Amino acid sequence: MGYAVIRTGGKQYRVAPGDVVRVERLDGEVGATIEFNEVLLTGGDGSVRVGRPLIEGALVRAQILEQGRDRKVLIFKKKRRKNYRRRRGHRQSITTVRVTEIA
Repeated sequence: MGYAVIRTGGKQYRVAPGDVVRVERLDGEVGATIEFNEVLLTGGDGSVRVGRPLIEGALVRAQILEQGRDRKVLIFKKKRRKNYRRRRGHRQSITTVRVTEIA
């Protein structure tokens, strides 16, 4: 297979074997193999298969490279002339994975 579109963490990612992708946090230890079974589309070799909404039996396997947190996003609220200011930060937990195969 050439590439696939998978859905995880409420987002969609176009992946191919060997790609390194940062996704929403997934359970698992570093080095473990995980499977994405929500495959929306596969392509390559001149043909494209589109699911309705998922492709039956399609699977993407990946290896966990790292468990960590993303960069900080600042949330700043202000109402002018009212002396109202609120600052808050958020760091999303992420998992870095390397796609090994599309089956």
